Amino acid sequence: MNSTRRSKMTVFSDPICPFSHQVRIILQEKDIDANIETLIDGAWPEEVAIANPYGIGPTLFDRDLVLFNASVIAEYLDERFPHPPLMPVDPVAKAKTRLMLYRIDRDWYSHWNVISGREKGNVSKARKTIQEDLTVLAPLFEDSAFFMSDEFSVLDCTLAPLLWRLPALKIKLPASASAVEKYAQKIFRRDSFQQSLTAAEKAMR
Repeated sequence: MNSTRRSKMTVFSDPICPFSHQVRIILQEKDIDANIETLIDGAWPEEVAIANPYGIGPTLFDRDLVLFNASVIAEYLDERFPHPPLMPVDPVAKAKTRLMLYRIDRDWYSHWNVISGREKGNVSKARKTIQEDLTVLAPLFEDSAFFMSDEFSVLDCTLAPLLWRLPALKIKLPASASAVEKYAQKIFRRDSFQQSLTAAEKAMR
């Protein structure tokens, strides 16, 4: 597809989409020189709509390569730009990281479309599930410097957009989950996170 070939990496990103936000954090953390084009929901350029058949999340164009899905893009960026690494090198640690990424996506981000109104569902139940799960897992946020690691990783890039959106999603964590809030504030102060925020995301808090 010659129409998608670009001389510079380009990421099409929705300004309020948490999956797009994940990729923007990675771009900033690795200081990757890429164009970030803003996507407006319901008004995608034709080339992006063709490249991303699911109509959600970021889309990356890098020369002849076209990728969608934040997890796939994250892994590609980490392998192409290995410093600083965001995935463990050790096979066991890498497998554990991938398993937790799957759980975050399945157990928490699966409720995003319901709470945000993109899909029909029980909004109250979705909010309660996220609140209760984060509360139960709160001790994990105290065990290491970052989430399940002593180094900033793809887990933090994936989790941070959800935690940033909790007030906008009307999810309030109890005092027993104070470790989650302490962790979140630490990540929010990070330069890569601050630089990743769009104007719309800044308005969420």
